[in-house]
Amino acid sequence: MQAKSYAKVNVFLKIAGKRDTYHELVSRFIRVHSLYDEFSFVKTNRKAFNIIGDFGCKLESNTVYKAYNLIKHMKNVEDFFQEYSVKIDKNIPEFAGLGGGSSNAATFLLMANKYCNLGLSKDELCDIAVKIGADVPFFVYEYDSANVTGIGEVVEIFDEELLDIKTITPDIKCDTGKIFTHFREHFYKEICKEEKEKLLNMKSIDILKELNISEANDLYEPAIMAEPLLEEYAKSNWYFSGSGSSFFTINEEE
Repeated sequence: MQAKSYAKVNVFLKIAGKRDTYHELVSRFIRVHSLYDEFSFVKTNRKAFNIIGDFGCKLESNTVYKAYNLIKHMKNVEDFFQEYSVKIDKNIPEFAGLGGGSSNAATFLLMANKYCNLGLSKDELCDIAVKIGADVPFFVYEYDSANVTGIGEVVEIFDEELLDIKTITPDIKCDTGKIFTHFREHFYKEICKEEKEKLLNMKSIDILKELNISEANDLYEPAIMAEPLLEEYAKSNWYFSGSGSSFFTINEEE
């Protein structure tokens, strides 16, 4: 009972509007096949839900724990996790814009659905996933590339060649809430319909050739305002993922 829990990067990330306390986004997510956490269910004698791994948050704040709480009432789930612990070997940096926590939550839901025989469709799992976080539905669908809109719940596969992604993550923890506050107060803008349709229909490699780091991600400049040291890592042909702090580029070597 093992699986890979992949990282992601945002090829572009644009804000389309507001919905209650959330921001609606327009983005292209792609999975990073070279960077993943190793996820497994292992026999235990704890007789209670347990996560084994090195995390920078309390159990109650862990996305996997939140996912478990949303499905524990379903048949077989509590009994299963009295016999098995969740073991996660972390390779994806936390709080880095690479979706590690969201990927872990989605991988947990997919594995629990399989091994607890829940019989849930991807759409039904997505309804659960969106309650955990905006990035979780993307990982539930297991697409290599997808257009993601709404508050993250609208995930549409984008058919393109898989890109070889390289990432770097500075030792800087970005506070997403603070970055969105800076965005609202100093940088707020909404993508127009024409630009939205253009980006959603372009291949990722072409988007990255056409846009610079600031043009590709609406949260880059707010992140620099919040964490000025990030700017030292903004090299030519590198881009910013999510609300940071990771940067990525495309390895086009043969």
